[in-house]
Amino acid sequence: MTWLLFTLHLFIGATLAGVGIVVVLVAGLTGAIWLWGAVIAGLVLAFPVAWLVARAMQGD
Repeated sequence: MTWLLFTLHLFIGATLAGVGIVVVLVAGLTGAIWLWGAVIAGLVLAFPVAWLVARAMQGD
């Protein structure tokens, strides 16, 4: 499950980070701190999401 979790985190993290950047830019917050915050938040939120998806794929 480790490789599956790692692979899912790569894709889910990139997706959530991208969504976060779009949300921040649409909100009109163009500062670097906001953009980096969105990226870090997306990557951190990807851990539990990837774990849940990996569990569901493994059938546990």
